[in-house]
Amino acid sequence: MIDVLRNWYQRHFSDPQAVILAFMLFFGFVLIMFMGQVLTPVIAAIVIAYVLQGAVKKLTWLGIPHVLAVSLVVLGFVLLLMVFFLGLSPLLTKQLSQFFAEMPVMLGKWQNLLMSLPQNYPFISEAQIREIVMHINNELATVGQLVLSKSLSSVINLFTLLVYIVVVPLLVFFFLKDAERITRWISRFLPSREGLAGQVWKDVDSKIGSYIRGKLIEIAIVALVTFIAFKVLGLQYAALLSLLVGLSVIIPYVGAIAVTIPVALIAYFQFGPGPEFVYILVAYGIIQFLDGNVLVPLLFSEVVNMHPAAIIVAVLVFGGLWGVWGVFFAIPLATLIQAVINAWPTVQVEPPGS
Repeated sequence: MIDVLRNWYQRHFSDPQAVILAFMLFFGFVLIMFMGQVLTPVIAAIVIAYVLQGAVKKLTWLGIPHVLAVSLVVLGFVLLLMVFFLGLSPLLTKQLSQFFAEMPVMLGKWQNLLMSLPQNYPFISEAQIREIVMHINNELATVGQLVLSKSLSSVINLFTLLVYIVVVPLLVFFFLKDAERITRWISRFLPSREGLAGQVWKDVDSKIGSYIRGKLIEIAIVALVTFIAFKVLGLQYAALLSLLVGLSVIIPYVGAIAVTIPVALIAYFQFGPGPEFVYILVAYGIIQFLDGNVLVPLLFSEVVNMHPAAIIVAVLVFGGLWGVWGVFFAIPLATLIQAVINAWPTVQVEPPGS
């Protein structure tokens, strides 16, 4: 057993660069696990600056001074956030309030539909239906309590949110303005860029930046097109549902299937099993088809070459570790792991006695 472990270690860690890379990955993982909540604004600012760096480079390429280019990009980013929070947030809050107000009516229709099943399908008993209805009511009560507790905690953390609103844009500005100086300072403590860590970073850097920027564009396009389609078809809660549909693209395959349920239920409760219900489902299906077969290949051509099962596993693992942030960055993190595996050196060890 000891010989097996020794051979495995010599095969995978005989290269000093591999040991350095393993230490860096372990240190980064431990730092995020134990200091992630404290460093949240710093991590968010680093990610935002990394995404906006491409826009700064394009402006400087056009001849705009670096500091002015950084100022314009950060100002544009802040204005977009203000448009979202001041323009869309009231509409989303209003529709969410209307949804919870009309939920008892929807639940009544849903229960009536369930109670009619034994008449059409004799193998389903009324006792089973009552048990299902009771279970659904209990789950909804739990969800309502959770929403209330989250609302109270949000009020408590309002001051922290205000601090983040000021701190994060400032950090983004300084990270973009002094990117080269910060990179040179960090490079003093890291191995040569020609080493294994440098190879992995080059591979990841060429993919993750394009992926994050492309994913944000995809969310905006899908949400906007869905809102227009639902608004034209007269579906209630168009803004709320379109936001859900847009955010569902963060989780490939699973997100589109999961968000179909609220879209179909709300359309059914509003229009019943009529032509309008069918039109909405057809429009939603067309949007999902165009997103998967036109928009995704256009935005992510060869950026992430990963098996669907690996993507789903990455979403489950990193989502379980870091919640919403883990879900959003599941594919970039999986790309990092894939790049490490591809670049990791393996040395053939001669068996003892050969």
